[in-house]
Amino acid sequence: MFKRASVVEPNRLLLDSYLHAVGAVQAEAVLPMRLPPCPSGDLIVVGAGKASAAMAASVERHWAGRRPPRGLVLTRHGHGVETKSIDIVEAGHPLPDAQGLMACAELLHLVRSAKPEDHVLALISGGGSSLLTLPEDGLDLADIRDITGQLLRSGVPI
Repeated sequence: MFKRASVVEPNRLLLDSYLHAVGAVQAEAVLPMRLPPCPSGDLIVVGAGKASAAMAASVERHWAGRRPPRGLVLTRHGHGVETKSIDIVEAGHPLPDAQGLMACAELLHLVRSAKPEDHVLALISGGGSSLLTLPEDGLDLADIRDITGQLLRSGVPI
């Protein structure tokens, strides 16, 4: 005789499917297999976006045993994770804040300080363009916040 197939509750199926999809795109599930072999020389890690802190932690775990990377990653408030050698800065998103501007200036300085034998790894995820705000001369944070707010309220797609 045939066994009757078990019936899965629709809510359980949807929740399990959602959790599986979210797990499949986590930094630790995606990033290590896409990283190149551990580079020689110093590694400078920079980044911005909601997933950039998790990606930075994954880089540290994946390249453990080598000289620790140094770097700075900007992420949205509430998305920071603990790292050992890469600084994580939480900043305003989608409206930039002073914390983000200071961190962005430091990130730019860090990249400019790279020597020819160094390797720079950029970790960019959704929200990165909003977090990487460094106004041109003549503009200030209030200008950027105002224009960004107007664009968001107008319904302009990202």
